[in-house]
Amino acid sequence: MKSRGKITGSWSSLGLPAVFLLCIFFFFLGFFGSSLLSQQVENDYSLNPRPRVLSEKEYEYDPLPRGDSGDDSFTTIPFQVLSWTPRALYFPGFATAEQCESVIKMAKVKLAPSTLALRKGETAENTKGIRTSSGMFISASEDKTGVLDQIEKKIERATMIPRSHGEAFNVLRYEIGQRYNSHYDAFNPTEYGPQKSQRVHDSLNLISLCIYMCI
Repeated sequence: MKSRGKITGSWSSLGLPAVFLLCIFFFFLGFFGSSLLSQQVENDYSLNPRPRVLSEKEYEYDPLPRGDSGDDSFTTIPFQVLSWTPRALYFPGFATAEQCESVIKMAKVKLAPSTLALRKGETAENTKGIRTSSGMFISASEDKTGVLDQIEKKIERATMIPRSHGEAFNVLRYEIGQRYNSHYDAFNPTEYGPQKSQRVHDSLNLISLCIYMCI
């Protein structure tokens, strides 16, 4: 019958209490060491922040057969979600500086005092001062340079809304001290009388149908 041998070695000679204390020591050493390391990484990042760019891996895709109004290639427009509620998206470099300057140049020669929708009984005189900006409307078909046509096509792709659903571009100029105290995009016919059109979705209007610039 085989006899059970005695366990020998440095760990057995230390005894159970000593081994237990050593385990606790190495545990706290690792815990505090990892905390200090992560804090150092966070400090380095705060001093030299690096924005994250999320993108899918590059794959080769074959475009599907398109309809009469579709595209024969893929389109990528970079954007960042600033907020889901309310919905706010940031499209960096959506229009180039040259395109903006072209729109400003076109708008300057046609700027006129902004109009205000009047309720029954209101006049331009007794509502004076509510809206003091100047502005103008221009459609892509009126732009001979083709700049608005390019911007409109990009808006169509970014919003997934056909160009036929859009309005003309609205360019507004607010100088220092100018304002618009009352802003409505939908008008009750009982208060304002018959209306030719009503804007169904104001956020869509602000994103895809109007251009606001400092001129």
